[in-house]
Amino acid sequence: MAVNWLGLLSIGIFYSIVLGIGIWASRKSKKEERKCTGRRSEIAVVGGRNLNLLISIFTMTATWVGGGYILGTAETVYDPKKGLLWAFGPIAYPLNLIIGGLFFTTPMRSKNYVTLMDPFQEKYGNTIAAVLFIPVIMADLFWIACVLGALGGTLSVVMDIPSSLAVGVSATVAVIYTVMGGLYSVAYTDVIQLVFMLVGLWICVPFILTSPSATNITVSAVNPIYQEPWIGEIKLEDSGLWIDELLLLTIGGVCYQLFYQRVLSAASDAQAKITCFAGAALCPILGIPSILVGAVAASTDWNQTSFGSPSPYEQGKAGLILPLALQHLCPFFVSLIGMGALAAAVMSSVDSALLSAASQISRNVYKNILYKKASEKSIVLVMRGSIVLCGLVGALLATTTSSVVLFWIISSDVLYSIMTPQVICILFLSRWVNHYGACCGFVLGLLLRALVGEPMLGLPSVLPLPWDKTLEDGQRRHLVPFRTAIVITSFGIILAASQLTLKFKGGDRGGDEPEQREMRSLSTCSD
Repeated sequence: MAVNWLGLLSIGIFYSIVLGIGIWASRKSKKEERKCTGRRSEIAVVGGRNLNLLISIFTMTATWVGGGYILGTAETVYDPKKGLLWAFGPIAYPLNLIIGGLFFTTPMRSKNYVTLMDPFQEKYGNTIAAVLFIPVIMADLFWIACVLGALGGTLSVVMDIPSSLAVGVSATVAVIYTVMGGLYSVAYTDVIQLVFMLVGLWICVPFILTSPSATNITVSAVNPIYQEPWIGEIKLEDSGLWIDELLLLTIGGVCYQLFYQRVLSAASDAQAKITCFAGAALCPILGIPSILVGAVAASTDWNQTSFGSPSPYEQGKAGLILPLALQHLCPFFVSLIGMGALAAAVMSSVDSALLSAASQISRNVYKNILYKKASEKSIVLVMRGSIVLCGLVGALLATTTSSVVLFWIISSDVLYSIMTPQVICILFLSRWVNHYGACCGFVLGLLLRALVGEPMLGLPSVLPLPWDKTLEDGQRRHLVPFRTAIVITSFGIILAASQLTLKFKGGDRGGDEPEQREMRSLSTCSD
């Protein structure tokens, strides 16, 4: 198979457009920095807290509708062992944004925080916050690796180029414009990326649906033709896993800094909530093309296509079903448009995760722990260096394994199990918890998650749960939604341990040093 030069050219043009917009947007960032020289680092993280409403909606939506959402939804619908009933993204992501807008926006904005780690450092002090920071930064790094790995695998199959090359180029482009303009570059490039996604994917839909190799998807939805019906089913032994994954995606998003970057950059509380609700309305619309692609792929006789036999699922390529469907079920030039949309989805996730990780490293680690007298200029320099470093680490991780699911487990699963109770406690029950409770909850959550086990990580399940069922292949299936059970247990331990120590010690020491409580900046700069 020869290198797809036209495909490479189209992706190259798209990357050039995104890079140009990112560089252009960096000028706005520099303009805001000149207005508020004392808050340069904050402007890089949350802009001037006056981001345009339309831009806010675009960047929030593009951040959630990333490569994992687009590729994962199509893969799940196509997978004969799962199906549409297991495609949680189009339902869970909107619910996540609605919950975030209703409950988590106001507590963060009311105290003018800049990062998610700010309230932890303010309440618990630097030492405890530094420990809690570990799963957060790991989640960002592995999320970068996840989406870059997905793009690398996609382009290597469709364009016939090395996966490492695709990963390296994509990471480099994202790093360049994120370094130059911070949030402004990320937000403005998200606009063009969302437009590419919306237009590109929907242009491909009619061609996918009218493919002569595919049968009617309404028939194959409930009747097995080339494989099991793509609607799927939820068996009793899978009910715990189904509930867990739904709640993970519905609630877990509030543990990510990239969510708070968007709501904190809005000009007002009302605008931040509108941003969340508008994003919730757009997410399902952008998920429909992926659902249709997965359904058509499950209804296709692949022997009649240029892909041939055996099918993508039989070859272990279910994770690449969306680009494979674009390549083999659409006219060539239409598939190029679809590939541009897919690249846009990936890039919109990478730049957000890069800025998320770098902002917390520079502010919460460098400024608040390592060098408290750091100037704004040095904080910005550390942030830019962190963006480069995180991009490099993420790209290297993406080339170490072909398992995108592995990175997804580490980034989403661990963060949900460990950090969800911590975030809820610090934002809503701050008066009732202390650093002793936070430590107990963290250790217990981590220990329980390890004991429950994870086959993808090679961790055996050594903690028996009620109603466990051993399947024919010897694997143990948990009927109890164990991740959510860990969240609830950790939540109870945080509160119980905090109240016990408060009773015996007569108060909450909160942090390590009084000066660690100086965390916040002023809300906005005046013109």
